[in-house]
Amino acid sequence: QVQLVESGGGLVQTGGSLRLSCAASGRTLSNYNMIWYRQAPGKEREFVATITSSGSTYYADSVKGRFTISRDNDKSTVYLQMNSLRPEDTAMYYCKHNQYWGKGTQVTVTT
Repeated sequence: QVQLVESGGGLVQTGGSLRLSCAASGRTLSNYNMIWYRQAPGKEREFVATITSSGSTYYADSVKGRFTISRDNDKSTVYLQMNSLRPEDTAMYYCKHNQYWGKGTQVTVTT
C-alpha cells in the first residue's frame, strides 16, 4: 500500500512563492512517474506538472516558467516549487502515483 502525504501549502500574496512536498511511503518511487494536480473550487481537477523516472519534466501551459517539479529519490519525496503565484493558482494541490492520490494541501493566493 502506497501512501502519499502532501504538505507546504498555505496563504501567500500575489507574486509570492511556496514549495509543496509529497512524501511517499510503502514504495520506492525512483522508478515511477509522479504527477501534481490541482483543483479549484467549482472546477475540475487539472494537471499541473509531472516528473518521469528519468527526471524529465512536463508542465501545464498555465504554470510553465513559474513552477518547477523535482524529486529526491532517497527521501521518496517529490517537490513543486511555485514562484510568481497568482490568485488563479488558488486550489487544492494533490500528488499522484499510479492509482494512488494524496489528500491534498491547500494553496491560497491573495491579491
